[in-house]
Amino acid sequence: MTVTEIQPQRIRAHELYGDFWFNSEPIPITAQHGRVILLFFWDYTCAHCLHSLPYVVEWSRKYRDHGFLTIGVHTPKFPFGKNPQYIQKAIEREGITFPVVMDNEGLIAANYSQRSWPTMQIVDKHGFLRFQNSGEGNYQTTERIIQALLHDAGAEDDLPYLMKPLRDEDEADAVCFKGTPEIFAGYLRGSIGNVEGYSPESVVDYNDPELYVEDRIYAVGSWMNGKNSLCFSAGDNGSGKIVLSYHALAVNAVIEPKSKRAEITILQDDQYLTTENKGSDVLIAHDGRSLILLDEPRMYNIVKNPRYGEHVLQLRSGSDGFALYSFTCTSSIIAELISNN
Repeated sequence: MTVTEIQPQRIRAHELYGDFWFNSEPIPITAQHGRVILLFFWDYTCAHCLHSLPYVVEWSRKYRDHGFLTIGVHTPKFPFGKNPQYIQKAIEREGITFPVVMDNEGLIAANYSQRSWPTMQIVDKHGFLRFQNSGEGNYQTTERIIQALLHDAGAEDDLPYLMKPLRDEDEADAVCFKGTPEIFAGYLRGSIGNVEGYSPESVVDYNDPELYVEDRIYAVGSWMNGKNSLCFSAGDNGSGKIVLSYHALAVNAVIEPKSKRAEITILQDDQYLTTENKGSDVLIAHDGRSLILLDEPRMYNIVKNPRYGEHVLQLRSGSDGFALYSFTCTSSIIAELISNN
């Protein structure tokens, strides 16, 4: 649930008993009397979190000399997210300098009733939770709350101007297309469209139905059905693919390589991607093939189309080498509904 106003002083912030800290020694919340604290619950494979991160990074920089402290709480969505090496790489990649605590078992998230990524919670000078925002958006409202609580904590200097929206979708009056929702691959939360269905902890040989319903993942070839992922198993024919029919502007996939030189070929609407619609993690080979070279478990930006639309995406592999965890699609604004006032 998104809360867009300051709440009464009813709930005190809990201590952050995590597994590992980055950029700082462990920080006791009760020792921060007089400071305003932003708790940012995130996961490094979450597209919505990565959309929000530039705001959080900038707020940390702008307000840290005014009695403001930002703490990231990394609560992993997938098992590999418990590895501090991957979190360290993400912190460096995203330019995060504020403290981050690993919440591998979700205990901090449970104490703060956090159920979605990202979530922001703001603690006032007395240690009370005063504001929560779940999901993307409401960035200017959140920054206004930060400024109001900083003034209440005694910030006497003029505070900086509010950040301008970084994306069209972040505008307060933006209206976006209803795109394809996040789709998981594993049998615990997954949505597979093949008639073979799931067989937990087993390898299933999937046939291509050649008809794809939106909001479903379709597998072709031999795939190991895990709790959180579909892992390609080469089998006799040595090839397999994942198919997704979607409505969106862009598509991201959370993928874990299972070999040192795992490679995935990408097609959209039975065509290789081009410089016009490829994602930032896609390479165009000398023979025209569009492909991804997997280097670590993370979110890969696969497709970024020039405009919102309906497409069929294929991920093809010819060797054992990767596990698919989820797809996240990014929508876009409806230009005709942008206010000119």
